[in-house]
Amino acid sequence: MAECLGALDDKIELNRRMNQTLETMAQALFRSWFVDFDPVRAKAAGRQPEGMGPETAALFPCRFVDSELGPIPEGWRIMPLGESCAAIFSGGTPSTREQRFWGGKVPWLSSGETRHSFIIETEKTITEEAITGSSTRLARSGSTVIASAGQGHTRGQTSFLAFDSYINQSVVAVVADPAVSSDLFVFHDLARRYEQFRRLSDSHSSRGSLTTKLLADLKVIIPPRDLITAFDRATEPLVEQNISNLRQSVTISRLRDLLLPKLLSGEIRVREAEAQLAATA
Repeated sequence: MAECLGALDDKIELNRRMNQTLETMAQALFRSWFVDFDPVRAKAAGRQPEGMGPETAALFPCRFVDSELGPIPEGWRIMPLGESCAAIFSGGTPSTREQRFWGGKVPWLSSGETRHSFIIETEKTITEEAITGSSTRLARSGSTVIASAGQGHTRGQTSFLAFDSYINQSVVAVVADPAVSSDLFVFHDLARRYEQFRRLSDSHSSRGSLTTKLLADLKVIIPPRDLITAFDRATEPLVEQNISNLRQSVTISRLRDLLLPKLLSGEIRVREAEAQLAATA
């Protein structure tokens, strides 16, 4: 029995380590292309950019121009985040005194849950009545969600929302404008700015809140749309595998919690449990 349950924990840990690697790979690519401008620097020096084919390399310019944020690749733009995105908004919390608002089938996200880079479920749910009876708002799948307030290290944490969910007032949803950028581009850009978000909110608010206005005014660098499309093609498989691993780990964890009392009571045998586990692999 111990071997059977240990195999579950091993698989969960394997998924966690794999996801850590996948996140690191995607963020490293974003930094190389859009922060350090490695392909542009290579072309400016007369070298072929590493790790990409000629079609992708052709999307990068070979020189820099001055800007308010320092040298940026020629042809790229600087825009306030609020102008480069379709929407930036926060939500609300249904009254906790109204039991009829809680425990329904509607996901509801709080700021503490942004400790996960990718969110596939919420800790709490609300009812349809709570939606109409409060200021909570719906964030669609693909939105980037940021903790605008919270205890400890919470404020400034950024996550990718992998399903539709309502959000509370301490969560800000940032929705990409597909004509300008993409869900994955916005997420990877904002996810790297944790320390910047902490400093920004500390310097503009006595309560240390990261407001929607502060985020909307944030200046960001926007490359051409076809280059963002190339980034999406490179990172989508990494993100999809990450989310798939998370869902598998949740399934395994729940199955473990279901099987353990049955194994201990003798209701099922180890072989039966192993067969159920194999179905989740």
